[in-house]
Amino acid sequence: MPGKLWLVLSLWLVLPTSEAGRQMPNLSDKKLCADSDCSHPILIARALQDYYPGDCRFIPIRQGQLIYVYAMLKDRGNLFWAGSVQGSYYGEQEAHIGHFPSSIVEETHLLMQANTEVKTTKWDFYCN
Repeated sequence: MPGKLWLVLSLWLVLPTSEAGRQMPNLSDKKLCADSDCSHPILIARALQDYYPGDCRFIPIRQGQLIYVYAMLKDRGNLFWAGSVQGSYYGEQEAHIGHFPSSIVEETHLLMQANTEVKTTKWDFYCN
C-alpha cells in the first residue's frame, strides 16, 4: 500500500501543470449585460486584428471573425468584454467563450442595450 501511494504522489509531481481547472484572478467585480443572467447577446462585433490570449480567461480571435458580446466588464476591467466566437485558430467548429480586449473589435450590430449591472462570480474567471 505505501508503495502505491508513493507511485501516485510521484506521478502527480511530474505531470505537467496548466491553468485549466483552476480559479484565475478576477478582472472585475461587475459587468453590464442585457439581462440578469447575461444570456442574451448585447451586440455583434468584428475583430480588427488577431488576438493571442495571455491566459485561459481569454479567447483567441482572428481578424475578421464575428464575436457575439454578452457582457462588458466594469470599473478596473472595463477594457474587456466577454463573448463567443465560432471556431478558432485550429479549425474547430465549437464556440469559444471568454474575454477579449474591447479595443480589438468594432461594433457592427447593436442587439440589446446593456443596462443591467451584474456582479461577477468566480465562474466568470474560472479556467476549464
